[in-house]
Amino acid sequence: MAAAATLSKLKSDVATLNQISENEKSGFINLVTRYLSGEAQHIEWNKIQTPTDEVVVPYDTLTPVPEDPAETKKLLEKLVVLKLNGGLGTTMGCTGPKSVIEVRNGLTFLDLIVIQIETLNAKYGCNVPLLLMNSFNTHDDTLKIVEKYANSNIDIHTFNQSQYPRLVVDDFSLLPSKGNAGKDAWYPPGHGDVFPSLMNSGKLDALLSQGKEYVFVANSDNLGAVVDLKILNHLINNKNEYCMEVTPKTLADVKGGTLISYEGKVQLLEIAQVPDEHVNEFKSIEKFKIFNTNNLWVNLQAIKRLVQGDALKMEIIPNPKEVDGVKVLQLETAAGAAIRFFDHAIGINVPRSRFLPVKATSDLLLVQSDLYTLSDGFVTRNPARANPANPSIELGPEFKKVASFLSRFKSIPSIIDLDILKVSGDLWFGSGITLKGKVTIAAKSGVKLEIPDGAVIADKEINGPEDI
Repeated sequence: MAAAATLSKLKSDVATLNQISENEKSGFINLVTRYLSGEAQHIEWNKIQTPTDEVVVPYDTLTPVPEDPAETKKLLEKLVVLKLNGGLGTTMGCTGPKSVIEVRNGLTFLDLIVIQIETLNAKYGCNVPLLLMNSFNTHDDTLKIVEKYANSNIDIHTFNQSQYPRLVVDDFSLLPSKGNAGKDAWYPPGHGDVFPSLMNSGKLDALLSQGKEYVFVANSDNLGAVVDLKILNHLINNKNEYCMEVTPKTLADVKGGTLISYEGKVQLLEIAQVPDEHVNEFKSIEKFKIFNTNNLWVNLQAIKRLVQGDALKMEIIPNPKEVDGVKVLQLETAAGAAIRFFDHAIGINVPRSRFLPVKATSDLLLVQSDLYTLSDGFVTRNPARANPANPSIELGPEFKKVASFLSRFKSIPSIIDLDILKVSGDLWFGSGITLKGKVTIAAKSGVKLEIPDGAVIADKEINGPEDI
């Protein structure tokens, strides 16, 4: 079927979907139209330039924030914090929003975020609101959870990102129209959708009417994404409409998107856009030294202007999936890719401490250990660790789900002096254990291996009780 015929059939099918709004229908059609027109932006490799310090500003060159608390309050009154809360904790074996996984001292991601903003509001007498962008997957659960913060000194607002129908790959029809009435027939189209959804929900105009100017957007699972006054101050003084926090790449981040200068504009380069013959070059830490943390600061007025003008045409990310044996496609966009549409957009090269995502139980082990301390909702790295890099941790499938991970540790080991940990098999850790250097523990198949309380294991490979 030619693209035009496919589209007109899609349009009439979409018109009959009563589960979604007119805005969602037109947003979806818009995305599919762009996808079918094959407008994918091809990067000419030889035009890529490394951004200068004007474009990607080193964090330590930012001006200190004025000492006067009244000035700080003025800055903060212009700010809104928005957490991307659409993800489910499925990878970590949880049902419901990922943000309610307990991170430390019985507190969840959401608890920590609320405590941080409460602390700011109390300290400066300001009113920084918290917005949570949910997906239809996390909306109901989040509303229940947010009730417990009813007495806090923060305005908490929730809104939903769009809900789009999945496309059946074979004939490019809509999965919901094929009689699949469940949640599986739909998808949230990536966090690039934050800009139109903020506007369509009515939240954007409400915030502008309260004199808010900037929104700080971050993933709810990034414990390092806390409000930074120096960054906010810099953007207001320099009238930057958009700022992406980037941080130096380590070997663990070689697939992360990076900022480049291209035809006089700053833009995000993702691995998916890189021609095959240049992928190794893209992954090298020498040429592309930074990557996107997905901590973004964006001017609210600029979002309104660009959404109204339908100008945010971010690169489309086709994400193939399978539902009940049917191959489907979901078209998504990423918020970082919007950088090239904003005026005076910059990157700021921030310290690694601002990027502390918890994507797996191995990350949970890091943040629950003595490598970090918790105070006022802020997770801070223990200065006792000399190595600026975190230990590399690989846990076997037995540790993949949060519940089984927690049950296998009586207490989280001390890992201040750990470099590498590899764990596999049916393993159980006692309390008060210390791990140092390079440690590999592999229980033999069918054998339950218990590490006794108080064990100190340094630079060892352990396969059975006799090696401890």
